[in-house]
Amino acid sequence: MAIAHKGKDSAKPLHIGPSKWYAAPALLLFGLFALLPLVGVVILSFMTWDGLGAVSFNGIDNWARMLADPLVLNGLRLTLILTIVSWAVQTPICILLGVFMAGTQRYRAFLAVFYFLPLLFSSTAVAIAWKNLLDPSFGIGKAFGVSWMAHNWLGDPKTALWVIVIVVSWCFIPLHSLLYQGAVRQIPQTMYEAATIDGAGSIRQFFSITLPQIKYTIATDSTLIIVGSLTYFDLVYVMTSGGPGNATRLLPLDMYLKGFKSYDMGGASVVGVIILALGITMSLILNKISGSDKMDSQMEGV
Repeated sequence: MAIAHKGKDSAKPLHIGPSKWYAAPALLLFGLFALLPLVGVVILSFMTWDGLGAVSFNGIDNWARMLADPLVLNGLRLTLILTIVSWAVQTPICILLGVFMAGTQRYRAFLAVFYFLPLLFSSTAVAIAWKNLLDPSFGIGKAFGVSWMAHNWLGDPKTALWVIVIVVSWCFIPLHSLLYQGAVRQIPQTMYEAATIDGAGSIRQFFSITLPQIKYTIATDSTLIIVGSLTYFDLVYVMTSGGPGNATRLLPLDMYLKGFKSYDMGGASVVGVIILALGITMSLILNKISGSDKMDSQMEGV
């Protein structure tokens, strides 16, 4: 009969789970390609540099100049409008599509293929296609003789930004719908069966079961939408280049134009830091309001 030996090490707690050293490669890559460039941008925001010559320190002059720049303030306003409207448009549509695609009917899987087609196209190709479709001279309105569609949507300062919102939503609704589809499929079917027995209809089940069960997914997806809205560049650059006038000159595009067109790397870095601060602030506020930072389990039986 074996007798357990009790020594000094017997009182030490057993290590549970993988070693923390497994995260070292990922942390190293994150530091090299995320934290280090970020620190460099913050430092550069206090410098004067044209991208080629010598770098010189100028204190807070870049910040004072950018915070008083009408183009930066206009870009900040447009970016906030785009962020809020994109979230308001995409979120309900994505939830409904996600719930729809989570069903088991065969035709739903067939339709889901078409919903995900925009994910296969590059942003540049999408921008060129929509720009040509909306062209007043040879676009879809001219081709089919629809007078109101022949309007110069991208050339009108009153409509250009809203067209950008529509195109952005068309591109990214499939991705966010996929997240909701997965979340809805994780909800135990017994909850719906019990609700059906109690006489609850589909609409009541949606508001009383589905939405509460996917609230953390809504918070996570909303964060992705908000952060993504703060970084839209390629679609806007190809479709409007910030025009007409400055009607679509969002902060990311303004940062690019300042840095690579005006050769003001210090000012462009300030705009980049502003975008970063906006993203972090809005994400923290959203997580705090939604309570997703607690992440209590909602699964049945937990």
